Amino acid sequence: MKETITDELSLMLLRKGFVVKNLSRGCFDIFARKEDIVLLLKVLEDANSVSEEYASEISKIASYINAVPLVIARKAGLLLEDNIIYSRFGIYTLNASTFRNSLNNQMPFVKKSNAGVTATVFGEKIKQKREELGLSLNSLSRKMGVSGRMASKYEEGVKEVTISRAFRIYDLLGGSVFKRIDVLHPRELSVSTGDSDYSRKYNELGFNATDTKNAPFDVIARKGNDVILTELGDKMKPGFESISKLMDAGRLVIFRKKKPKNIPSMKKEEFLEIQKAKELIKIIREHNG
Repeated sequence: MKETITDELSLMLLRKGFVVKNLSRGCFDIFARKEDIVLLLKVLEDANSVSEEYASEISKIASYINAVPLVIARKAGLLLEDNIIYSRFGIYTLNASTFRNSLNNQMPFVKKSNAGVTATVFGEKIKQKREELGLSLNSLSRKMGVSGRMASKYEEGVKEVTISRAFRIYDLLGGSVFKRIDVLHPRELSVSTGDSDYSRKYNELGFNATDTKNAPFDVIARKGNDVILTELGDKMKPGFESISKLMDAGRLVIFRKKKPKNIPSMKKEEFLEIQKAKELIKIIREHNG
């Protein structure tokens, strides 16, 4: 089932002009990029099987490359409903149909959280639509089944409403009064730092850097617009080179015994002796031409 969903999603993305890379294992299954939109998709049959560790990993990688982490699943215990956004450890979670609609710029406005199923309305747009329809505030309140005071509050700002109230508002005023959830737009994510010798060295050089356990690289570092993916050991992980190219990131291998060909590489001792970030960036840029 997972392979079927993955193939379906990859085809959707390719048809929309994304460059797509599928991975066989790790914290994300699909890397997709189209201009400034970068997506990291975790594909599952059941979203409840996402561990907090994997969710944390995909979120921190996304924070380094300004990407959007998403969980695409068929169910979370129960089937995920169309055009509803769920959440799993802070990551937007949705089914394939909702994802397809989002790619077609039909963004959902309903979300499910601990507060229940809700939607957010724009007060200014409610007032504008009411006036376009020639309705008084009292008339609108009666049709909505709320007090005039509550209807007035809806017009005063951005309000979250229950799904039953949202459906009534939708029937009266249409979908333009609702805040759409742009699942393709990156949200602000906190940038975490790692504690290995390698990430600490990057941080000393002025980078932000963190370690990874379930990605095609072991360390990701960023300084300004420069992103470097670092692989540790003598055997590179599948997808390391292709992912770095799609991320437009520099590559570095810190090897133990066997020096790889055609890629910037050094031993741990050499890496730890580097004194300036620009020295390391120069080495990597020169190799990349």
